[in-house]
Amino acid sequence: MNSHENRVAAPLLSFRLNLVLFAVLSVLPLGGCARWDNPVLSVKETSAPQLLGANQINAATRQRILRAVGEDAQERALRDDLKQHPGNVDAAIRLTKALVAQKRPHEALQVLDNVLVVTPDNLRALNAKAVILDIEGRHDAAQELYRQALETNPENQMLHHNLNLSLAFEGKSEQSTLPQSR
Repeated sequence: MNSHENRVAAPLLSFRLNLVLFAVLSVLPLGGCARWDNPVLSVKETSAPQLLGANQINAATRQRILRAVGEDAQERALRDDLKQHPGNVDAAIRLTKALVAQKRPHEALQVLDNVLVVTPDNLRALNAKAVILDIEGRHDAAQELYRQALETNPENQMLHHNLNLSLAFEGKSEQSTLPQSR
């Protein structure tokens, strides 16, 4: 072989070797998924309660499963409570917190909108909705809600504080202040 052939053959041989090595390393771990006497993968589903009691699952995984099952049950219970009592602000705020923690703010806003239909001037529901709007970056809409709530209760420190945070998030220099007591 001359030097030109070596320059062409060496990269080609290296490429083939890498390809074979990749194929072997890709297939080898899959060998543990199937056995010769049972060559197919199992498609049998295991229920969550069975998984919670399984001995093969480590404690951290068991906790995650338990939390997921519990959150679903809690969410269903809160939604049922809100169907029976649409103005239940406590249940709406608990559900809203759970939905925001699960990165579902649009659903949380729907829950609060439904509560505000029944109790339109509820300060806690207005504040919760404004906070979610701030989280979504919709600061103008949030500030409008804070101001609407402050018209009802101008001395509410929480509303002033949240309005100031919203203004700061947006980069506005104006500040909301509590009215002076006489």
